[in-house]
Amino acid sequence: MKNLQKGSKKLLNAWAFYDWANSVYTLTIASSIFPLFYGYIYPNKDELISVFQLKPTVLVSAVTAFTFLVVAFLSPLLSGIADYVGNKKVFMKLFCYIGGLGCIGLFWFSADAIHLSMLFYFMGLIGYWGSLVFYNSYLPDIAFPEQQDKISAKGFSLGYIGSVILLIINLAMVMSVEGEAALQMMRYSFITVGLWWMLFSQYTFYMLPKGVSTGHKVTKAVVFNGFKELKQVWKALNQNKRLKRYLNAFFVFSMAVQTIMLMAVYFGEKEIEWIDSDQKTMGLIASILVIQVVAILGAVLTSKASAKFGNIKTLIVINAFWMFLCFYAYFMVTPTQFYIAAGLVGFVMGGVQALARSTYSKFLPETDDTTSYFSFYDVAEKIGIVIGMTIFAIVDQISTMRNAILFLFIFFLVGIILLFRVPKENV
Repeated sequence: MKNLQKGSKKLLNAWAFYDWANSVYTLTIASSIFPLFYGYIYPNKDELISVFQLKPTVLVSAVTAFTFLVVAFLSPLLSGIADYVGNKKVFMKLFCYIGGLGCIGLFWFSADAIHLSMLFYFMGLIGYWGSLVFYNSYLPDIAFPEQQDKISAKGFSLGYIGSVILLIINLAMVMSVEGEAALQMMRYSFITVGLWWMLFSQYTFYMLPKGVSTGHKVTKAVVFNGFKELKQVWKALNQNKRLKRYLNAFFVFSMAVQTIMLMAVYFGEKEIEWIDSDQKTMGLIASILVIQVVAILGAVLTSKASAKFGNIKTLIVINAFWMFLCFYAYFMVTPTQFYIAAGLVGFVMGGVQALARSTYSKFLPETDDTTSYFSFYDVAEKIGIVIGMTIFAIVDQISTMRNAILFLFIFFLVGIILLFRVPKENV
């Protein structure tokens, strides 16, 4: 079909609809059904998986960290190629299908075939984050600056609605039966996620343009252009003390925030004293929905607080709140305590992510190359996740998940110290 004009309502809606398609991965696979399923496959939290000699939660942490390392390396590489050759839709499709097929592959997840099983988990994770690189890069191509905030918010809303609808369907499937049959329904839910993701993305793929430019060939310079841009941003940071010091603080506290978000359900599944499996299933999924809803309220209140008190002061308070949550999580045992923690996590989760990114945006120097700066931000965030997940896995392996959560307290403390060092004006 003929390419739609930049800024057209149909094109913007088609772009935002990809959130409806892919958000089911984060809610069902990353946050709810799969952690529950994984807990049923490995009921003993201290059991060592013989092939790897790792605890089950440590293995998930390690594979997650490795995936983000791959994404951090591939993002600038593939983005550079896509921008020059004009085939970003090809890459977006590729990662979408890798992720969707990975989700479907989880149907066959088993302890007896753990290598293949973790490969499917890896495919889902890298497919989601890899496709996001190109999905986000489309925004300036299809929307004018004054349209971008609104259409981004619409994408978030569509993603939330779609993912909640499928999660409720999956929950109904799981709760309609008991025992081994419930486990089988979880397997079927993985298939629904993969199919939902790949099928609903077709509308987006049909409407989006192939890319900005065409007819360019891939050369060595093009391949490494993304890394060259990151290097230039790194050098430019030395001339901007405020941005550099803020980025240091963000790198440290983001490690802990992202690690908690990725491992929270695994912690609840293993460390909370549930009455039975039905209470565990309902409780964990309910807590995820609580986090999703409260995160919206948290983002709004955080935005108002930053407008009144300033971004840095608000971030310092939020980091102090995260420190408290680390202590609280170490001592919580009952389901009720876990629900309270879910509400508190949601309250600061939505706020810290939105405020961290907007603060970075405010501190950027006058430049036309904001893409390179945000690419640097994204790579820094992903490398932080790799380090955070690796440290969490090591502490979990040699002691307990409770100690691993408590250890993250240090990152928030260091983050606060570094935030206090960010000057009010650039020097």
